[in-house]
Amino acid sequence: MKSDLEIAREAKLQPIQAIGEAVGLLPDEIEPHGKHMAKVSLRAIARLADRPRARYVVVSAITPTPLGEGKTVHTIGLSLALAKLGRKVVTCIRQPSMGPLFGIKGGAAGGGYSQVVPMEQFNLHLTGDIHAVGAAHNLIAAHVDASILLKNRFGFDPDTVTWRRVSDTNDRVLREIILGLGGPKNGIPRRSGFDITVASELMAILGLATSLRDMRRRIGRVILGYSKDGKAITAEDTNCAGAATVVMRESIKPTLMQTMEGTACFVHAGPFANIAHGNSSIIADQIAVHLGDYVLTEAGFGADIGAEKFFNIKCRASGLTPDAAVLVATVRALKSHSGRFKIVPGKPLDQGLLMEDLDALGAGMPNLVKQIENLRAHGVPVVVAMNRFPTDTQAEYDLIREAAMQAGAHACEVSEVFAKGGAGGLELAEAIESACEVGADFKHLYELDQPVRAKIETIATRMYGADGVDFLPRAEEEIDHYEALGYGKLPICMAKTHLSLSHDAQQKGRPTGFRLPVRSVRLAAGAGFLYPLCGTMMTMPGLGSRPALEQVDIDDDGQVVGLF
Repeated sequence: MKSDLEIAREAKLQPIQAIGEAVGLLPDEIEPHGKHMAKVSLRAIARLADRPRARYVVVSAITPTPLGEGKTVHTIGLSLALAKLGRKVVTCIRQPSMGPLFGIKGGAAGGGYSQVVPMEQFNLHLTGDIHAVGAAHNLIAAHVDASILLKNRFGFDPDTVTWRRVSDTNDRVLREIILGLGGPKNGIPRRSGFDITVASELMAILGLATSLRDMRRRIGRVILGYSKDGKAITAEDTNCAGAATVVMRESIKPTLMQTMEGTACFVHAGPFANIAHGNSSIIADQIAVHLGDYVLTEAGFGADIGAEKFFNIKCRASGLTPDAAVLVATVRALKSHSGRFKIVPGKPLDQGLLMEDLDALGAGMPNLVKQIENLRAHGVPVVVAMNRFPTDTQAEYDLIREAAMQAGAHACEVSEVFAKGGAGGLELAEAIESACEVGADFKHLYELDQPVRAKIETIATRMYGADGVDFLPRAEEEIDHYEALGYGKLPICMAKTHLSLSHDAQQKGRPTGFRLPVRSVRLAAGAGFLYPLCGTMMTMPGLGSRPALEQVDIDDDGQVVGLF
């Protein structure tokens, strides 16, 4: 079969102005970046505000394997299928980080005949928003350390500085570092480290801001460290919030692109879901929901992570509520949740995953059931999309459909959007329309005025199936500190592995009999959430022994090769 890159290059691309105007954007609201990408002016939000609201559908998945199960493929493919039914559709997805692109996972433009194009531009830099976030973040960091060295006029206790640096590269050696070595002219030595840029609080702010003014306010609220007497010191206090906003001023505008079949797609913000809140921007959704009949948006990783944060963080900040949810599942992933097979990126799949095995499939089915429960706990109807692979059998699909319907799914359909584009998802699209007709009785998982520990325990027990939470001493101290400072009523953004419902990536299926260890809790005052670090979760990934970057090159004609 052709590679995703080869398929993407076969697409007949339209000028980006035509894509924007087809969904109702005005010419002066479309700011081209070359022929096939454009920034969209925020003036469109006010102009479109009185138009009817589109049906709002979130796409999530069961707990994935390291290979991914096709969530982005279905966010795009379902948009194409709805368009084939005559509906006006806008897709909203995140900008991918180059960390996983050059690491293991590859790109995030979808795949097969359900992609955003041009896929090279989508996956490599796009319009530079991630770099703007990184530049603004590191500008603040440089300002903090310079101010400490030069008379410390803002009163930092150097040992309490919480603002780390960022890089959009998987680089484990930067997780923990010593700054300021080499003599007194180089700064005051202190421990710090790097996070990946998409885990920056500024990236979360970009995703959750509702306007440029709101982004400026949120950046001002960011806490950089503390004084000797325990007072929080913010970006506003240190006079750097304005400069950081200036660096990010263009990134607040969503990027408009197109799909393989010429439908509109907004690409904006890129927070990871296992570390940050894992959803594309509120601003893109604010525009999209007044441009058509349906908006399809993706929530990162499994429903226990990205979708939970979509419901309880993003929807709270946006005021938008979903009409339905799609849960993507694969036979391959469900068999792996039996615990009998190990999937290692870059190595051939176990032959048992490629043969009909109803026993293994049944043993992994509790993961599907749990993720359906997680979505239904928020009051939304659930449509299960069975992502077809060539080795799947009808008996396997029948078993999945039976389990899904018994668990309360509204519908469960086989999808071939990878191989056939929109034509491969017509039954799924019809099921989505039916689910939206039923409508949602949307509800949040917890109330904001609950104590911090209670909110964390609610997520752990209801979403993950934990028996309870074990707060390590450092986490206990941090929670007490944040509550004393008045931040106890913020929502919770859990940082945990995406490869298991638990904190342990090796626990497959639907783990039971475990307690969730929370080793630390960080505050993102500007973004507006607390994020507990569960188990061994890291905020800076590392490259593998044979990273994907070794296959990427450029040919004599200047074309990218080996992307995937």
